[in-house]
Amino acid sequence: MSDAGGLFAGIFARGEVDTGETAWLQAMLDTEAALARALERAGLAAEGAGAAVTAAAVAGNFDPGELGRQAALTGNPVPALARALAARLPAAAAAAVHQGATSQDIMDTAMMLLARNGTDAVLGSLSDASGAAAALTAEHEETMMIGRTLLQQAVPVTFGLVAAGWMTGLDEARRTLAGVRRERLAVQFGGAAGTLAALGTAGPQVAALLAGELGLAEPALPWHTSRLRITELAAALAGACAAAGKIARDVTLLAQTEVAEVREGAEPDGPGPRRGGSSAMPHKRNPVAAIAVLGCARQAPGLLATLTASAEQEHQRAAGAWHAEWQPLTRLLHLTGSAAAWCAELLAGLEVDAAAMRANLDDAGGLPLAEHVTTVLAPRLGRQAAHDLVAGAAARSGRTGRPFRDELASAVAGSSSGAAIGPEEIDAALDPRGYLGAAGQFVRRALDAHQDCERALANPR
Repeated sequence: MSDAGGLFAGIFARGEVDTGETAWLQAMLDTEAALARALERAGLAAEGAGAAVTAAAVAGNFDPGELGRQAALTGNPVPALARALAARLPAAAAAAVHQGATSQDIMDTAMMLLARNGTDAVLGSLSDASGAAAALTAEHEETMMIGRTLLQQAVPVTFGLVAAGWMTGLDEARRTLAGVRRERLAVQFGGAAGTLAALGTAGPQVAALLAGELGLAEPALPWHTSRLRITELAAALAGACAAAGKIARDVTLLAQTEVAEVREGAEPDGPGPRRGGSSAMPHKRNPVAAIAVLGCARQAPGLLATLTASAEQEHQRAAGAWHAEWQPLTRLLHLTGSAAAWCAELLAGLEVDAAAMRANLDDAGGLPLAEHVTTVLAPRLGRQAAHDLVAGAAARSGRTGRPFRDELASAVAGSSSGAAIGPEEIDAALDPRGYLGAAGQFVRRALDAHQDCERALANPR
């Protein structure tokens, strides 16, 4: 379930999220140990049983491969784990192992523990990425560039506004994921069919004690076949991937040789492999961090779809749908951690070429200001007539190579209204500095919202 140490680990195992088999095994053992402690506190296990089980519940004491082979007999690894754990204990302590629980209680609670640790790591990387985006936003508030819609040049914007959009997306993803981490990660403890009948009237007390031992929320009732917690977690993780992926896609486009407005941070010169190199083309400087983010993020929608499809579960225990959750959710958590870590690295080292941005804007020959010219002409010619005049001038400029300004001046002079605007007004209308709208205001609002997000996440309710 993990890429740690594997062939693809350099790409898909970035960051601090650990969802490998050892982490899974330890989370299950932590749940069993916490249950033993809760049972002892409730007076349902021998004195010292909780400490004894906790001491034995160390992943290194167990063979994951053997547990996996035994899982083929029962449909999950928990029964074999419970037997192996009990076998390491004296009889009095062994009696506390798995008492009152069902396998799904242990698996679901272990998943919540993995999710808590994993989301903490993801949130840390997202915070670093958002902070780097905030620095770019503030530094480039007035750096003009061409805006692009449908992959075509549109109207002028600022790179500060672009970076503010990146930052805001990351902050929204952080808030959503932090809310799930705070409110929706809950202990699972319902016994055979959600009644805790094996514990008699003490069941709810043990459930509360178990939640306290693990630091997880205590739900109103067991959620064996109510999987909204899983789908909400998965959706929040996929949202974080989406926020990181949007940034990475923009960077790959802006870093194209023919655009060259940004580039990933360079590594020092020297012998040996270097970041961004190609196996065939020595001149290449590929945006590796952005590519890695996209490689992680592109897998998230399919994993989310699997988890959403698995949420329809029968009666009090699902036949297969619950089992279908384990690997997709583990994988999604792992990939989100990697995407977030790569994104933080990408933004921290991003090099912005403001001169190239201005050159690309100027090379458009004023065409991105056509909307502005139309707005200036509309009160004198009427909006539709102004639009048609400017569109015609733009089309002729494209066909003939004659500057748009000159075609525009000729069109205005030859219009039925005569010289609707003079050369000086045309020059002013074609100055991108005069057509940035509320870009600066939006940047400042975004930075204020970022600070609000920082305060809210530092002091959660």
